[in-house]
Amino acid sequence: MNFFKSILVLFSVSTSFFSLAQHQRLENYKNFDKEILSFGVQMGINYTGFNFTPTLNAYSAYGFRSVQAQALPGAQVGLLASLKLGTPILRLRLIPTFSFQERVIKYYSAPNPNQTTEVSNEERINSSNVDFPLLMHIRTLRYGNFTAFAVTGMQFSIDLQSMEDKSQNYIDPFIKIRKKDWMAQFGGGIEFFNEFFKLGLEIKYSQGLYNTLVQDFSPVSKPITSLYNNSWIFTVTFEGGK
Repeated sequence: MNFFKSILVLFSVSTSFFSLAQHQRLENYKNFDKEILSFGVQMGINYTGFNFTPTLNAYSAYGFRSVQAQALPGAQVGLLASLKLGTPILRLRLIPTFSFQERVIKYYSAPNPNQTTEVSNEERINSSNVDFPLLMHIRTLRYGNFTAFAVTGMQFSIDLQSMEDKSQNYIDPFIKIRKKDWMAQFGGGIEFFNEFFKLGLEIKYSQGLYNTLVQDFSPVSKPITSLYNNSWIFTVTFEGGK
């Protein structure tokens, strides 16, 4: 929850700053809306987890009291290319991105008669992704140096750290995640026009469309039916014309 509280605070402070800036009534970077192509850099943090489904008999058949997936924070950086689609309020964005993600699956076992505390184990899943989101960017008309916008689209991801093709180690088993994934994305944010560039603050949700679990019937994957990637992503974008 601290992640989401931090994001809300950043948006509140930024919105207040942008509102105060409008009193100047001087429009910065007036030529931006005339430019067909613009480029930029996008940096941010992500909070990535799984939509998790256990097998029907996961707890009775494998001796677990519960199995849970936990989301963890990560980071990302990308390059932005934006194409104006006839009107300043509609742009198509391609943002090749390199992202680091981490998730944990925890296995809880009920204590046996000789134990007084619960037994737990965890599998930590790390990913180093090359992401290719293609997004429609729909914004309001400018109010001074301020706009609000919404984004929606699709993302193709390649996990460079995937263990999909690795041989399973049954002494120390691990979760196998597929190397490629398709994700739907939607979100929104605010933009502020500076003298030479446009600053954007954006938050979006990314939902995987395919089950990424490679079921190899190892002890750590048997209790799981499906794992779908999902992320909350907060980014800061610096964008300018060609």
